[in-house]
Amino acid sequence: MSNPDRLTGLDSAFLHLEDHGSAHMHVASVMVFEGQAPTYEDMVEHILSRLHLVPRYRQRLAFVPLGQGRPVWTDDPHFNPRYHIRHTALPRPEDETELKQLAGRIFSQRLDRSKPLWEMWLVQHMAGERFAVISKTHHALVDGISGVDITTVLFDTSPEPSGTRRPPVPWVARPLPGSAKLLADALVERSTAPAEMIRGARAVLRRPRRALAYVKDTVVGVGATTLAGINAPAPPSPLNVDITSHRRYTWVDGDLAQFKAIKNALGGTLNDVVLAAVSLALGHHMRAQGYDTEGLVLKAMVPVSVRADVERGALGNRVAAMWAPLPVGATDPAECLAQVRLEMDGLKHSGQAVGAEVLTNLAGFAPPTILSQAARLQARQRFFNLVVTNVPGPQFPLYLLGRRLKALYPVVPLARRQALGIAVMSYDGHLGFGLIGDYDALPELETIARELERSIAALAAAAGVGARLPPGMGGPRRAHRPRAAAAR
Repeated sequence: MSNPDRLTGLDSAFLHLEDHGSAHMHVASVMVFEGQAPTYEDMVEHILSRLHLVPRYRQRLAFVPLGQGRPVWTDDPHFNPRYHIRHTALPRPEDETELKQLAGRIFSQRLDRSKPLWEMWLVQHMAGERFAVISKTHHALVDGISGVDITTVLFDTSPEPSGTRRPPVPWVARPLPGSAKLLADALVERSTAPAEMIRGARAVLRRPRRALAYVKDTVVGVGATTLAGINAPAPPSPLNVDITSHRRYTWVDGDLAQFKAIKNALGGTLNDVVLAAVSLALGHHMRAQGYDTEGLVLKAMVPVSVRADVERGALGNRVAAMWAPLPVGATDPAECLAQVRLEMDGLKHSGQAVGAEVLTNLAGFAPPTILSQAARLQARQRFFNLVVTNVPGPQFPLYLLGRRLKALYPVVPLARRQALGIAVMSYDGHLGFGLIGDYDALPELETIARELERSIAALAAAAGVGARLPPGMGGPRRAHRPRAAAAR
């Protein structure tokens, strides 16, 4: 029987992706609140009162000797909440610029694997009677979809906290397992895995017709996923260069109602509109940098949740991926959205997400040494140019100790040779676009953010939803210097 505290193959791969030093596999967010910040002690007490709802936050990794098994979550006998809950302040004028710089520095640091893999920073004050909280959790612990539920554990749905403040639930750490036990458990578990596979085969034989249909869909999906990466590798771009461990971070605000109006007027889904806005912004930025984008289509890796509703709130990763097109050569907003919509419709029917889930599940049977090599190979891949993830959040106000959460901006980690990542999350009618970039390879991150704002306005204007077309968006193509050819 498998150990429920053992990392899955995918979770373990996220650890290996950090081995070369320039990638940090943590998901994160910047949250801005209205009102005066709580005291540090009140913040610590509040989190402690609810930590029993997320027991993984008191656990650290125990590594199997000689790499003979994936790591196991174990209670941390030295758990100290004040190490994980930090307190800081911004320099004057205490506005968004200083908060973005602080976030970039925090996201540049790898989480300490000898401790529970999370941090939370209370930013004491911001201009305009606001404060902020910056959270950071390792991808091996929680993915973007389940992270929505984990984060809301700390929040209330009304200004009045639910009930009176309760003292922390008593907690005693279980003894740490020794090296011999870790090794023995891993070897026993590995020897029983074939038995579990045989049981699965017997179940398949009992229902051959249903199994045949599943196998057919799975083979098609795996083929679509594999061919999407091998037959059409991502084209060269200025976003795919060697990166360092240092980060810049910024954000863009969007109106969820406006995005819905755009999709209703021009067709497609909300995610199609997001991808079109990103395509227009990157295309305009690349042309301004002197790159020829004529006919150029970048590839975005779009994570897709395969977590069932009954699993919401569970820790660990249940994600697959699709390779989405970004037609950066399109300058007309409506045309760009139409291209994205057409391609995404084809991807949905190709079974890519099903195939990606199957390949992800197969990692659970891979020996750790193979997982390590596969993770390194993934870090060197040329299947996609950047990650664009869109996570649905709660559409009602949330409160932290009576203070209303005004805006939430998510963070997606950068992989090797990927200088830009874009995460989007909806909350209470607001869309928060979080842009993270390598500090050295992408110094113009704020420029890309401004282009994204202009692209959203251009799509709204094309849809006739009350936004004026910004200057320079749409219209005839302009000639550009052929710098891209030299870059390739």
